[in-house]
Amino acid sequence: MAFAPSVRKLMLTAHITFSVGWLGAVAVFLALAVMGLTSHDAPLVRAAYLAMGLSGWYVIVPSSFAALLTGVVQAVGTPWGLFKHYWVAVKLLLTVAATVLLLVHMQPISYLAQVAAKADLSSTELRGMRLRLLADAVAALVVLLAATTISVYKPWGRIGNWLQQRQQPSPVAATPTSWGQYILLALLGLVVLFLVVHLLGGGLGHH
Repeated sequence: MAFAPSVRKLMLTAHITFSVGWLGAVAVFLALAVMGLTSHDAPLVRAAYLAMGLSGWYVIVPSSFAALLTGVVQAVGTPWGLFKHYWVAVKLLLTVAATVLLLVHMQPISYLAQVAAKADLSSTELRGMRLRLLADAVAALVVLLAATTISVYKPWGRIGNWLQQRQQPSPVAATPTSWGQYILLALLGLVVLFLVVHLLGGGLGHH
């Protein structure tokens, strides 16, 4: 199924808007997490965690689902396809993983927001959870930046043809493209490793 050019542009605009909004909201969330962990101003810390709860439910979660949905629709309605190219499949995997982890972590985020709404947090209270929240924000930012980079460079070629391309390398494309692919593969490996370790570790639920 191929969309008309006007529909493709509309879906692309929507996907970019929601993806950039998701990335920007996570960056703000990271700034709030740093402030909540390091500041000694009790009202400021309280406001930071309240803002994290609100931004999580009303900005980040809707943006993540909208970016995922528009990305899938756009892939299905264009020649790229959903499972025809490695970069589309990998980006889909990263987006789904990031969305799932986000939903898992909304419970502790909401808990911290509720605690902050009732009383000021001391510098040591729930520190383990607050540190993990900061680490998760950094990881989410890395995953989203990796997905953005993959969207720009579109590496690895079509599914099923990559091994053949590796066996018959082109002399012209043997330098910058190859190094770019290796860098992206290394980045993807680090992201996947983090996701696996994080899920096996139980996320924030043990704090």
